[in-house]
Amino acid sequence: MKELNFNRHRRLRGSANLRSMVRETSLHKEDFIYPIFVVEGENVKNEISSMPGVFQFSMDNLGTELDEVVDLGIPSVILFGVPIEKDAVGTQAYHDHGITQEAIRFAKNRHPELVVIADTCLCQYTDHGHCGVIEEGVILNDESLDLLARTAVSQAKAGADIIAPSNMMDGFVAAIRYGLDEAGFDNTPIMSYGVKYSSAYYGPFREAAHSTPQFGDRKTYQMDPANRMEALRETASDVQEGADFMIVKPALSYLDIIREVRDNFDIPIVAYNVSGEYAMVKAAAANGWIDEKKIVLETLLSMKRAGADIVMTYHAKDAARWLEGKE
Repeated sequence: MKELNFNRHRRLRGSANLRSMVRETSLHKEDFIYPIFVVEGENVKNEISSMPGVFQFSMDNLGTELDEVVDLGIPSVILFGVPIEKDAVGTQAYHDHGITQEAIRFAKNRHPELVVIADTCLCQYTDHGHCGVIEEGVILNDESLDLLARTAVSQAKAGADIIAPSNMMDGFVAAIRYGLDEAGFDNTPIMSYGVKYSSAYYGPFREAAHSTPQFGDRKTYQMDPANRMEALRETASDVQEGADFMIVKPALSYLDIIREVRDNFDIPIVAYNVSGEYAMVKAAAANGWIDEKKIVLETLLSMKRAGADIVMTYHAKDAARWLEGKE
């Protein structure tokens, strides 16, 4: 046989230990943020029909969930409050004793070391389901900024470690940074949902957070899924305005965007593995079509490989168990 000259890449794949030695990307439980939905009322633990294994908790049931997260070694949660009372300007979003503020206080009192992130938006608090103030069917940008800043300050007062604004109004990071600084929270970081696409993958979340728009859609303020360079413009604006982290949302269909942001900015990047991505995996696993453990860990690893430092995911508890060898 004629002598061939080619590279033998398989030399580095010959055993599990050898593969581990040269592995470029690793996934750890410390990489995760776990989302939790908190509702008003008592003795509530409602499983979300489109998100098996994810629940809405009333405050009296929240402690057990937080204990489990901490016991698993997951370092952070993000809290989404779901109020009963809603109005046109989302008053409960910035009420000092709103559901999110009370949940933040409870979480920090029970587990002071847990990093508690507050989702900062108006959509689940408004009766119209949009992320800002409405006038004649138009979402008003500048008029919404003051309410968002007030919401962020109230959450910081409650003890939130990180403010995570998700509304996609222009200038929202600048307004929130100014509001936090003026209120004495200049050391509270902002985790901006600055690269947030108008995506069909959010459907199950809207069931969980009761945040479906009552008219129209969010395409005038969330990003067009067709756009790549726009993500860099959005990130540049938020970094200039004072963002400390950047969230790319959704994650799985936007791995290229995570890589673009990683290659162009040195800010920590969070991949949000959103509700629709979670629901699809759960549905396929329930039908026996996939190996859930292998699919989930491979999917989360892909987000790290794309450039994310942190992954916000509803799979966090299961993934933490699997990574520790617990079934």
